[in-house]
Amino acid sequence: MRKKTSKKIIKIANSCLTLQFTAIIIETKKMKNVLIIGSTGQIGSELTMKLRSIYGSNNVIAGYIPGAEPKGELAESGPSEIVDITNAQQIADAVEKYKIDTIYNLAALLSAVAESKPLLAWKIGVGGLMNVLEVAREKKCAVFTPSSIGSFGPNAPKDGTPQDTIQQPKTMYGVTKVTGELLSNYYFTKFGVDTRSVRFPGLISYVTPPGGGTTDYAVDIYYAAVLGKPFKCPVKEETFMDMMYMPDALRAAIEIMEADPTRLIHRNSFNIASMSFDPVIIYNKIKEYVPDFEMTYELDPLRQAIADSWPNSLDDTCARLEWNWKPEYDLDAMTRDMLEKLRIKFGIK
Repeated sequence: MRKKTSKKIIKIANSCLTLQFTAIIIETKKMKNVLIIGSTGQIGSELTMKLRSIYGSNNVIAGYIPGAEPKGELAESGPSEIVDITNAQQIADAVEKYKIDTIYNLAALLSAVAESKPLLAWKIGVGGLMNVLEVAREKKCAVFTPSSIGSFGPNAPKDGTPQDTIQQPKTMYGVTKVTGELLSNYYFTKFGVDTRSVRFPGLISYVTPPGGGTTDYAVDIYYAAVLGKPFKCPVKEETFMDMMYMPDALRAAIEIMEADPTRLIHRNSFNIASMSFDPVIIYNKIKEYVPDFEMTYELDPLRQAIADSWPNSLDDTCARLEWNWKPEYDLDAMTRDMLEKLRIKFGIK
């Protein structure tokens, strides 16, 4: 068994070395002035605060669109600027004004929402990315644009989905993510833009409420448990999907941008993984800490169809080899922390 495992790791490591892009040397540098586009969203609101804690409050600019202004600590802790990703001039003006060297492009519609608004999903996910990449090319910025497990589709291997495999998604969300990966790679190889990315699994957080993602049931279920409510699960048993606790996701987004570029063979985009479970597994884990918790099923056909087209689990060997990726939270550690933080949030003892 050990010999087979070793051979598999060697084979994967070798495959990581076969996808050399055009030899472009990117100078190693630390982020100094950062623009977050989509700073008030699910990831952006937490990533902005994390980056400010590392690089200084005044060096991280919270870009937002009218109607989604920063509030509370996010607004008070540092500068903010109106930056609509569909407006290239606004992006360029913010980059010039704050001498930005790194852009985190987090503007996107989540999976289920994107299916109901496909034209808007393309406008933001692809048209908006083109705006960011063009500004980055002209102003010499590095760019992070997250991809997703939704970029694979039903024809990719379901278990241990490899770093490099067929990507034929059946959703507009997935189509925009694959296109984003290809565009980012193009701007790296053609123009030397320092583009980097990770494929996020479903993200679980106690800070920002769910916003229309297929994996959001894994956030809702904790809220229900803490508030003493029965939970109606929108996906069926044995629907496995990769998930990740937000602190690990934030760390990945920062570490990939600080990684030694001479080690990076893949750039757009790295598989990263932490845990994979179905509704039964997460329900049973929560019941270890909330014994009276109850769950029934009320299937959402759209979310179920999307989930069925996604991988059960990702192989993140290349991320581990190329920039030392390693998650810190498993299901048990995440569950304990989620329940504790949500009880504090709602004032429940």
